[in-house]
Amino acid sequence: MLNAADLSALSITLKLALLTTLILILIGTPLAWWLARTRVRFKPVIEAVVALPLILPPTVLGFYLLIALGPRGPIGRLMEALGGRPLAFTFAGLVIGSVSYSLPFVVQPLQGAFTAVGRRPLEVAATLGASPMDRFLTIAVPLARPGFLTAAVLGFAHTVGEFGVVLMIGGNIPGKTQVLSIAIYDHVETLEYAHAHTLAGGLLLLSFLLLLAVYTLNRRFRMV
Repeated sequence: MLNAADLSALSITLKLALLTTLILILIGTPLAWWLARTRVRFKPVIEAVVALPLILPPTVLGFYLLIALGPRGPIGRLMEALGGRPLAFTFAGLVIGSVSYSLPFVVQPLQGAFTAVGRRPLEVAATLGASPMDRFLTIAVPLARPGFLTAAVLGFAHTVGEFGVVLMIGGNIPGKTQVLSIAIYDHVETLEYAHAHTLAGGLLLLSFLLLLAVYTLNRRFRMV
């Protein structure tokens, strides 16, 4: 059975994952579209920056974000100048960290989907008088639906499973920044294996169901 602390961690985790996924889709879509279409020389540099969280240890990214968001960091100082407070050890800080760490899991599937659309359908639409925005919304986005599905699921699932980044930025504050992955670690540390099994098993099942949904729906898209 889940106790009150576990339910709170579950609520924070789902809220964080949903908000992070929404933000990533909003900022990742134009970035992926640009990467799929541009031919500028420094494109590999941008792609490398986007993909950096794939190989960078989470604690490294979390450390530098903690410095930036803390009271002596540039973002922390800016927040204080605006009358706010530093974002380290807050839910907002968790969102910033999650968006930074999960960015490639959203951008790369979208970039691949937009690249697969090709230029021919867009060129045909242009000859019929469609504006660039019309071509994007009525041609590119519908044809890239599998990429959007994959990006959303991967972004959500990756955020749910984060540990190192969220621990560095948010700490382990019950009811405020404690997410499921940290709650599992706490249960293991205190030898509460039954609680750890419940949470870990739930995350394992959720991850499997999300991936199963992606593969099933993408297969149906290919058959249409």
